[in-house]
Amino acid sequence: MLDDQTVSALLILIITVSFIIILERVGRSKQTKNQTMNKSCEQKLEHCCDDNNNPIGDSTNVDAVDSLSMCVNCGKGEEESGKLKSCNACKEVQYCNRDCQLAHWPMHKKACKKRAAELHEEKLFKQPPPPEECALCFLILEDGSNTETFKSCCGKLICNGCIYAMKISEGKDLCPFCRKPRPKAREVIEQVKKLMDNGNAYAFNVLANFYEDGYLGLPQNYQKALELYLRGGELGCAGSYYNIAKFYRLGIGVRMDVKKAQHYAELAAMNGGKQARHNLGCIELSAGNIQRGYKHFIIAARAGFEMSLDNVKHGFKVGFVTKEEYESTLHAYHEHLNEMKSEMRDKAASYYVAGGFGKNW
Repeated sequence: MLDDQTVSALLILIITVSFIIILERVGRSKQTKNQTMNKSCEQKLEHCCDDNNNPIGDSTNVDAVDSLSMCVNCGKGEEESGKLKSCNACKEVQYCNRDCQLAHWPMHKKACKKRAAELHEEKLFKQPPPPEECALCFLILEDGSNTETFKSCCGKLICNGCIYAMKISEGKDLCPFCRKPRPKAREVIEQVKKLMDNGNAYAFNVLANFYEDGYLGLPQNYQKALELYLRGGELGCAGSYYNIAKFYRLGIGVRMDVKKAQHYAELAAMNGGKQARHNLGCIELSAGNIQRGYKHFIIAARAGFEMSLDNVKHGFKVGFVTKEEYESTLHAYHEHLNEMKSEMRDKAASYYVAGGFGKNW
């Protein structure tokens, strides 16, 4: 017979062993569960993201996220209200209809205007589009100068170097691009209108010039010119927007409006207009916005605008432009000039000064 002390010791041993076995089983169970969960999570992450945490996979996941979009005013999703439309100004909220947008405007107004201003600022000072090139030699054209001609026969911008080369090589007054003879005055308007039908932005600008000046038998009509300039600008012609800015700045056919003049100058600048960009720099300096003004001058100077380069140089001297900014701007300016140079263009420039070029529509 075992005494009571021995029995008690055996019972304690049995209970301890049993408890250890239970703990081991619970631990294995948790480990198995965690492994299963980790594997599931890894599979989901593999399906949704790559090694750089960029979304991948099929479009169903994207559609699932998009389906959560809802009208910020009434809370309805696309399934209930149809396709949602983003706010045109800030692009950050969506509405199911115009009524919801108007109802939500008092709450959205402040944030909308702030974000819209930020977006406009980003667009205004980003790198402008590349400059136009001659349709023949592919060298950069000088913005707003007398070094190129718009050809109404083919709708191409041709540098005077190529026009001069045609004159001296064949001795004929033909278009260097399409080889058609120079049109008579009455034919020019017909050709320009055909180009307009095909969406040629520069054709709208040219016909607007004719109406502004009362050229080629057309009546002087500033309102008609303004309409054509607007359409040319919408199609991408920086010169058209610049001319609208000029109308509002000087009050040509319209009431003088400084705000509208600046608005259209900004549109011209964003489309690559260097003169418009320079003018904006002057406007900002006059308003006391020194840094904004020199930002405009730097962009215009890097695109080859000499007057802006002079202002950048002055800004460097007085401490508004850093040494690095001035050096990089000067380098870009000279690179741009080198990209425009050619022997034929130099000869054409002398020929032009001597009166060799007339109107070459």
